[in-house]
Amino acid sequence: MMKLTNEQVAIVQENADVKVNAVAGSGKTTTIIEYARQRQNARGMLYIAFNKSVKLEAEQKFARAGLSNVRVETAHSLAFKHVVMGSGYRVRFGYQTHELVRILCLGRNMDMVHALTIANHVNRFAAYFCNSPSRKVQELSYLDAVKDEGARQFVQANYDTIEYLTRVFLAKMDSGELEITHDFYLKKFQLSNPTLPYSHLLFDEGQDASAAMLDVFLKQRGTKLIVGDTHQQIYGWRYAINSLESVGFKSQNLSTSFRFNGDVAALAQNILQLKSNLSSSFVPPYISGMGDASGAIHSRAFVARTNISLLDKAIELLIDKKKVGSIYFEGNISSYTYGDEGTSLLDIIYLQRGAKDKVRDGLIGSFNDIYEFEEYVEETDDVQLKSMLEMVKKYGPELPALINKIKQSHTEDKDKSKADIVFSTVHRCKGMEYDEVTLANDFFTEEKLRREFAINPARVDELSEEVNLLYVAATRARKRLNLPVELRLVDYAISQTGSVRAVASRTKMEKTIEPAATPKPTSSYKGWKPDDDRKLVELYDRGWSITEISDFFDRSKGAIKMRLQKLDIF
Repeated sequence: MMKLTNEQVAIVQENADVKVNAVAGSGKTTTIIEYARQRQNARGMLYIAFNKSVKLEAEQKFARAGLSNVRVETAHSLAFKHVVMGSGYRVRFGYQTHELVRILCLGRNMDMVHALTIANHVNRFAAYFCNSPSRKVQELSYLDAVKDEGARQFVQANYDTIEYLTRVFLAKMDSGELEITHDFYLKKFQLSNPTLPYSHLLFDEGQDASAAMLDVFLKQRGTKLIVGDTHQQIYGWRYAINSLESVGFKSQNLSTSFRFNGDVAALAQNILQLKSNLSSSFVPPYISGMGDASGAIHSRAFVARTNISLLDKAIELLIDKKKVGSIYFEGNISSYTYGDEGTSLLDIIYLQRGAKDKVRDGLIGSFNDIYEFEEYVEETDDVQLKSMLEMVKKYGPELPALINKIKQSHTEDKDKSKADIVFSTVHRCKGMEYDEVTLANDFFTEEKLRREFAINPARVDELSEEVNLLYVAATRARKRLNLPVELRLVDYAISQTGSVRAVASRTKMEKTIEPAATPKPTSSYKGWKPDDDRKLVELYDRGWSITEISDFFDRSKGAIKMRLQKLDIF
């Protein structure tokens, strides 16, 4: 058994209900195992894990520690066993928007864009209710969950219809007329007021708890331990709540990180200080770092706030400058090219080009043109579709070829450790760590934070989560952290060891991988001959990417795009 810190000892010896605010890399799993070890004679313990992968890992750790009295479940696996098994219910992952249009008979008396938008909000209202502690749909205000102004205006104008159809949709699942969703059986579990036979209940990742599951947890008689990091809450958009701030348990802290050293710890603390722009009473937590920044760099990661920033960097390093050979996208590359409902980037591209006959996705196929789709995205504020639309607008028809090139260099899951760089959004790398981390320049700066808050102070929770995204991203680094100069955090990044560095966001990653090659001169401004134009059109029609055509003609990509526009093609 490893030697525990004083903070860990205090938690292990605690006999009352307690909540633990644990900074990134502070050994919370070790603490939970020792807490359980001290109570091996208890009649039973329940450990609630955040997701299936954490559940499997926790089961292995408890088994290695010889703790056979700890049952490990996710909120959904626990609910499934109580609600679904032996019930006759059939379960599916979720319903697509265009399916709800048919199920709720919405296409009869309204145009299709309006029907799809109504269906989208019904889907989201149902998820909002299923993750809430409320017992009736009418007890909730769905407007509280809608942040975008365009979407709010639509919901306000159609609220009664959306609420009524949400109740109809839930009733159809409850009766068995429709297959039920995972969110639905979790809600049904909460509404059944279950009594769980455990003397101790351990809740991990408490900052991203489902309010429905938290309600079940708090109603149990056993002694309760909630562990998490209040500043790692980044799933508010999925209706998660921060249980560490909402329960009145005695509070303990794990403030020492064993992942990173004092330089990264000081930076993390100062990142959180940005929240003082949102509340004058905010006091950042104390964070110390005991990690070892010495030794060779074996794993590198590029972490971004958005998918499009990841794609930009992958294209820059892998295709444009050929700086890397193999890459790995956390969660696999395909998860970045498909939306939650199965919508693919390719379908959006076909819609943009007027090739509806090639669209396979039911949602995208419901729109007559790209402008109807844009209207739908604006009125639903669908974050994933908005990101996909931005990528299509930026890269156009060359996007599939670019993604195929990326896939060709993508390593298998089992070979992740061999990749030159791991690419990830913050949400996908939560819980991960890498020797060297370089951040994209798409995170909120202090200036942007202040500006957005001044425009709409009601967005305080959303803006606080933006700070959390930067904090989570920065604390993935074990040995070295490269910050984009655009963040203006250089004053906080004074490092004696070189483990924290403010860098130009488009150069540092290249330098840490391979010396920069001499740029290939381009002849962007030389004239175009008729034969050049014919060859240009031929290559474009054959599906060559702008980058490939640029290399072929020895011209810049901008020059290629301008010429295609001149020819009324691009």
